[in-house]
Amino acid sequence: MKKFFMILAAISVMVFTASIVSAQEAATAEPAATEEVAAAPAEEVAPLSEEAPKEVPLTQAIKTKFIEGGAGFMSLIILCLILGLAFAIERILYLSFSKTNTKKLLEKVEKALDEGGIEKAKDVCRNTRGPVASIFYQGLLRYDQGIDVVEKSIVSYGSVQSSLMENGLSWVALFIAMAPSLGFLGTVIGMVQAFDDIQTAGDISPTVVAGGMKVALITTVAGLIVALILQVFYNYILSRIDNITIDMEDSSIKMIDILTKYQEKKK
Repeated sequence: MKKFFMILAAISVMVFTASIVSAQEAATAEPAATEEVAAAPAEEVAPLSEEAPKEVPLTQAIKTKFIEGGAGFMSLIILCLILGLAFAIERILYLSFSKTNTKKLLEKVEKALDEGGIEKAKDVCRNTRGPVASIFYQGLLRYDQGIDVVEKSIVSYGSVQSSLMENGLSWVALFIAMAPSLGFLGTVIGMVQAFDDIQTAGDISPTVVAGGMKVALITTVAGLIVALILQVFYNYILSRIDNITIDMEDSSIKMIDILTKYQEKKK
């Protein structure tokens, strides 16, 4: 599953890069068109000035800001977004498949114990997906060693399942931290370039300063937006993990009670 999302992320990066290249080609073609209009007679240009300004599409505006912010740092920030979303979506799908109707599962296990004993209960857990069924199966494997051993096994394997659910979240957290850091680094470098332009021009005119400041701050805005998007996904995943963990703990206690009653019946 992770390989699939990594391939999807790589394809997304290539598609986005291709679109940026086409936008850059269009941007370089605009000056030539402007020169042709300027060279045209006045009577031909006059009707064009009367037209209302066209609204710039959102995708074109994003491409323009991407180019203005600098392809180097903006590409790294977009890459953080794509990879972070890939890991986040993979975790969301994993947790979706991990969700189990524990009430129904406990009823099946209890019914299987009454009808066929431990082996039939194992089959029920083996044929049910999710961490809860896996925990029950590990506990049933050690039933012949006593209820205390079963309880310890369930607790230990529950910790393992919790760790598996959190697998990959460290990468999402890394991209959340990297995106604004790259944005700030791009801003600092842009500020340095702006001061270089001031030194070259020998004048602190608003035009020189504003141009450099605008380009520098675009990377910071992009980094913060990426971090905010990934943070929403990160917190959503944590909430899903907490819900499943609570469900696991509650169902594990009920499973111990069921096994205790079954053991008393056999006596």
